[in-house]
Amino acid sequence: MSKTTDATRTAEVERILRAFKKNPYEALDIDAFATDAEVKKAYRKKSLLIHPDKFQHEQGPEAFDLLKKAEGMLSDAAEREKIDSILTYARTLVLKEALGSGYSTKVADDDPRVTGMSPPFQIQLRTKAKQLILEESMDEKNRANMVAVNEANERAAVEAEKARRKRKVEEQKAWDERRDERIGDWRNYMHKEKVRKVKKAKKNLHVLG
Repeated sequence: MSKTTDATRTAEVERILRAFKKNPYEALDIDAFATDAEVKKAYRKKSLLIHPDKFQHEQGPEAFDLLKKAEGMLSDAAEREKIDSILTYARTLVLKEALGSGYSTKVADDDPRVTGMSPPFQIQLRTKAKQLILEESMDEKNRANMVAVNEANERAAVEAEKARRKRKVEEQKAWDERRDERIGDWRNYMHKEKVRKVKKAKKNLHVLG
C-alpha cells in the first residue's frame, strides 16, 4: 500500500470526523438532495476506503460508524424527509440572500448565478443548513427542558401533597393517642376546681360565723 493511499485514507477519516454529524450529506461529502443511487455509491466508495479491516487508524472505526449512520439516515424515508425539508429552506435562504430580487423558485442549481457563487453554493448551503439544524436542536432542547421542569414540578407537588396527608394522619393519630391524657387532665382540673370551691365556701362560712 503506497504512502499516497495511506495519506488519502487518513485525510478521509479526518474529513468525516470534522463533518457536521447531523447533516448526512456532509458526512458522505455529496451534494444536497443526491439520489438514492448517488448516496449508495458514495457510501460504498468511502466505506471501502476507510474500512477498519483495510486501513488501521486510531479513529478509523469511529469515522466508519459515522458513515454508516449517515447512509442509514438517508435510507430512512422519515429521516430523509426531515433533513431535506431543512435543506430546502436553507437553499431558499441562500438563494434569496445571493440573488435578491432576482430570486425565483425556478432557479436551478446549474444556473450560472448559482454555479458562479463564492463561496460555492454547496458550501453556503451546508453552512446555512448547519445553522438551521442547530437552531432547531436548541429549540427541541429548550422544549425538552421545559417538559422536564414541568414534570419535576408536578412530582414535587405530588410529593408535597403526600407529605401533607401523612402529617395530617400522624397529627390525628397523636391527638387520638393523647385522648385519655386530655380527659385525665380535664378531670383533675375539675376536681381541683371543686376542692377550691369547697374550701372557699368553708372559708366564707367561717368568716360569717
